[in-house]
Amino acid sequence: MEPILSAADLVVRRYTHADLPQIRQTLIDIHADAYADAMDDEFNQRFPWFVDHWGGNPDFDCVIAWDGDEAVAFAYGAPATLKREWWREHMKAAPKKTRTFSYSELAVRTDYRKMGVAEVVTNALLDERDEDLAVLLVDITHPKVQELYESWGFRKVGERQPFPDSPVYAVMLAELPLK
Repeated sequence: MEPILSAADLVVRRYTHADLPQIRQTLIDIHADAYADAMDDEFNQRFPWFVDHWGGNPDFDCVIAWDGDEAVAFAYGAPATLKREWWREHMKAAPKKTRTFSYSELAVRTDYRKMGVAEVVTNALLDERDEDLAVLLVDITHPKVQELYESWGFRKVGERQPFPDSPVYAVMLAELPLK
């Protein structure tokens, strides 16, 4: 299938914890395409575990962008546990707002990159959230991705390596709604 010409032509659908059995393989397939050049990395190979971990949260929230019957991108996450917002350790003066959405994952198929699809699914996911803040992690070796998130209103507040075999990530925080 030839990719669409505009991200505005995509259909974005929302999914929840209850939908995970139906969308799990779709998420894994998009991720495998998006990270095809890095799938020899053991950390990337563990993505199905992350899908199950996040999707197992009763408040899991996911959007998938569709080009006809082809799933081309997704974004997902879940609310952070109140008073356990781990990102606060990276700030001297943390915001007084407390309700945080943990934006866990974004992936776009390679044929759909540089078309605004990442922004479409990000907005679709976060515009519906009622939390005050959103937090995410970006591999520090991908400064252009970090710049993209900054253009949407996120700011770097620290760095973190959540797993011994994971990359070091920039911890990025934004007030919701995004600008």
